[in-house]
Amino acid sequence: MFFTKASVLLYVLLIVAFLAITSWGAFDIRLNYFSTNICRSNNKKDKEIAITFDDGPHEKTIEILDLLSKYNAKATFFCIGKQIEKYPKTVERIIAEGHNIGNHSYSHSNWNGFFSTKKIASEIEHTKELIAQLVHKKTRIYRPPFGVTNPNISRAISRTNQVVIGWNVRSLDTVIESEVLIFERIKKRIKPGSIILLHDTSAKTVWVLEQLLLFLQSEGYKTKTIEELLDIQAYEITNNNQFVQANINK
Repeated sequence: MFFTKASVLLYVLLIVAFLAITSWGAFDIRLNYFSTNICRSNNKKDKEIAITFDDGPHEKTIEILDLLSKYNAKATFFCIGKQIEKYPKTVERIIAEGHNIGNHSYSHSNWNGFFSTKKIASEIEHTKELIAQLVHKKTRIYRPPFGVTNPNISRAISRTNQVVIGWNVRSLDTVIESEVLIFERIKKRIKPGSIILLHDTSAKTVWVLEQLLLFLQSEGYKTKTIEELLDIQAYEITNNNQFVQANINK
């Protein structure tokens, strides 16, 4: 026979391995499998880190901002378009207090990984416009929902000229119930240049954040915005006071 049992088994194993690697690459943003993602600073000497929050703005974001102000800390908020429509004043406060704001899609749909390139690009642009209407800045930093990437998402990122920001310290604050366990998980993973992922959507995170800020102060760490930590531009450059428009019609 042309195919022996051994060759068929090898073929099946190769397919399974390919699917496993591709799935891992899609769900682990740190691998840069489908897109180029920045998940930490290259500066591993200075005790500087970035705290980032996903899925807001939310009613708890105000408490988060109050804590950041109390401890003179800076952070970056990756905001969902639909939530921006609900809490526009919170977005304004984020910028007014010197934090960065990033794009986290419009709907944060569970089906985002199955959207077309056009649909994903449209969600990015819609959210960018919502932010610009409120704070007169067009974001160029983007975090895909769930940190998932694939070829369609990668093409949409390219078409909208976004810089993808990942993380290297995942708190699992939406999964772990114990605030203490969340805090301990973050604490033991922090290193100079780390980008921490939290969500400004629960009381758990408010408690964890205060413990984290106290710990960072005791260890001599400084909190930076993504723009400061990575030395990148978080917003589009303007030309004659007009925003440079991303080309989504490629």
